[in-house]
Amino acid sequence: MLEILYQDDYLVAINKPHGLLVHQSPIARDASEFAIQLLRDQINQKVFPVHRLDRKTSGVLLFALDKETNQHLTQQFTDKTTEKTYWAILRGFAPNEMTIDYNLFNDSGVEQTAVTHFKTLQTSEINLPHGKHQTSRYSFVEAKPETGRMHQLRKHFAHILHPILGDRPHGCNKQNKLWLEKHNMNTMMLHAKTLTFTHPKTLEKITIHANPSDEFLRVAHILKFSL
Repeated sequence: MLEILYQDDYLVAINKPHGLLVHQSPIARDASEFAIQLLRDQINQKVFPVHRLDRKTSGVLLFALDKETNQHLTQQFTDKTTEKTYWAILRGFAPNEMTIDYNLFNDSGVEQTAVTHFKTLQTSEINLPHGKHQTSRYSFVEAKPETGRMHQLRKHFAHILHPILGDRPHGCNKQNKLWLEKHNMNTMMLHAKTLTFTHPKTLEKITIHANPSDEFLRVAHILKFSL
């Protein structure tokens, strides 16, 4: 059963688990379950995904229950009037606060503006030898993407040389292998923590919160991050 975070007559939000696709994709033919299908069967109602989360990303995922509501909510994402907050665990000690303004290319090769604001909440250094280093360093950050490009956070953090732990192919393969071998960790440490938007019918500001997954909490515990 999917965890439902919010539901009314017009929309429903779930806490999407790591590894679940929002919908069928030609680049992930191995998948047999999708959030759209599971949620539809769970609430016995057709659902329309308002936005997307990567397969490897957990957290708040919003669906409309009719086409009109979907159009209103989709427009809010287009107009950048929604606010999304993500939690991520990065390799290395990231800057205390930073805006990443770095254009990205979509699947069609078109260059698009992309802006991410983030701040470092906590840092950790553990006894995990890595290359010529005897320890490994990590940062727990809160990120707020201003734009919504595909894999934006993953590409932006890789661009500043602080990739998300567990990310493939944008992350650090050596670190990912270390965590797989030592801690059996094979999940990307990126979680959509909150989503704020205007309800298309009541015009009320709605903020939906999603608790991180057990795996995210386990990795945070290893790193002694206090969530």
